[in-house]
Amino acid sequence: MIYRISDSEVIRRVLEGEKDMYRELVERYQPIVFRTCMGFLHNKDDADDLTQEVFIQSYLSLSGFRGNSSFSTWLYRIAVNISLNKVRRTSRIFILQRLDSFFYTKKGKEIQLIIPDNENPESILIRNEHREWLQQALNSLPGKQRTAIVLSRYDDLSQMEIAVIMNTTEGAVESLIQRAKVNTDHGPD
Repeated sequence: MIYRISDSEVIRRVLEGEKDMYRELVERYQPIVFRTCMGFLHNKDDADDLTQEVFIQSYLSLSGFRGNSSFSTWLYRIAVNISLNKVRRTSRIFILQRLDSFFYTKKGKEIQLIIPDNENPESILIRNEHREWLQQALNSLPGKQRTAIVLSRYDDLSQMEIAVIMNTTEGAVESLIQRAKVNTDHGPD
């Protein structure tokens, strides 16, 4: 039998000065925090950076954790808030800069895209078009709808878990998810 120390025990020990114990919480929750950030940002490097920011912020705020909810719920709230703030700060110019950096080197030379032999260019184009549409659709949603759909689809959380994280009712979460689906129901042709 593998003994796993509880979140509350880890938190107590960290607050009593065993700061290295925080690594236990990071290792436990890093995958779910990353998926949440990825759901908002759609970019691995940005999601990695934001995941670090979430754990730094949660560490600095740990003394304020009252235990009214589970640590994971509290951490999700921090991840969602930091992700939404990042999305709000990110402008369309940033997206254009990313596209530019993908197709051109720093010296302005065009990069040759290598297409694997087993994948035809049309299927790559269609897949990229759908990915781009999905990112635009998610980004166009109001904050609460986006949060509900990301936690539901990217993190595969139940409506009850989402309701706790968003501090609302299951009915409100169901409504947010349904409205998000309606608002994103006009996919690429």
